[in-house]
Amino acid sequence: MTPTSTQPERPGDSAGPAAIRIRGLVKKFGSFKALDGLDLEVARGEVHGFLGPNGAGKSTTIRVLLGLLRANQGTVELLGGDPWGDVVELHRRIAYVPGDVMLWPRLSGGEAIDLLGNLRGGLEKARRTELIERFELDPTKRGRQYSKGNRQKVAIVAALAANVELLILDEPTSGLDPLMEAVFRDEIAKEKANGRTILLSSHIMSEVEALADRVSIIRQGKIVQTGTLDDIRGQTRITISATLARPPADLGGLTVLHDAALDDHHRLTATVEPDQVNAAMAELVPHEMSALTVSPASLEDLFLRHYTDEATSPAEEARS
Repeated sequence: MTPTSTQPERPGDSAGPAAIRIRGLVKKFGSFKALDGLDLEVARGEVHGFLGPNGAGKSTTIRVLLGLLRANQGTVELLGGDPWGDVVELHRRIAYVPGDVMLWPRLSGGEAIDLLGNLRGGLEKARRTELIERFELDPTKRGRQYSKGNRQKVAIVAALAANVELLILDEPTSGLDPLMEAVFRDEIAKEKANGRTILLSSHIMSEVEALADRVSIIRQGKIVQTGTLDDIRGQTRITISATLARPPADLGGLTVLHDAALDDHHRLTATVEPDQVNAAMAELVPHEMSALTVSPASLEDLFLRHYTDEATSPAEEARS
């Protein structure tokens, strides 16, 4: 895996190469292929959502990016370098938050934050103080005294206060309560506004939907869809719900609507292609609508569309 550029750039500098560029990535464990020709690109200064269920290959991809696993095939560039060959240099320019943080049991939370910062590009002291207050973290407690949620807070504070170009966040809010999840979203929005590049893997769809500029959905070791939410929604049917005073005797006569169903209270639900919404309204007007809801697909709807067409395969269940 030979990088095309070794020139470091400032955080948020979008003029240069992508922060992450993966082409044709294959990773095998014996005869099992965990990643099967994966392509992924994360632009400088964007928040990129990385979505997939357990076993789809997210964690394997992240381990390759961190230089913990070596690819069998393909090219992987991280901040213009090779994550396997340039691991020491690159780890000073990135911060990683896993979904299950392990801390040194005898170090206090504050000492762990400072140690992690020194391993990277250093810490912004004022930012460190601000984040400790916002996440309501007691930095004097020892690592062995922290709950799972507080261990996550230590890693999040250390990452967000670090002078790094790229944040790789893998289920970072695991163990946080809803109030702290909201604080996390606010802080990631600040990082985004400051031009920091973030790869965000999360099972919390609302979190990704609120923060991500683009998303990539992985299945069976391959990216099956990438784009902005608007781009992806433009390829997905919209849900319509309407209460009709004069429901049709034959739903088949509503030619623009798909999967139409009518309940005993004359409430109609159906889906429609994005460019056919006006035509659908025209079909429903003669039936005297008293209530109408038009709902574009949520990120969860878009995600589930890739996973409900068929049952999860044994290969997906085996993937790490």
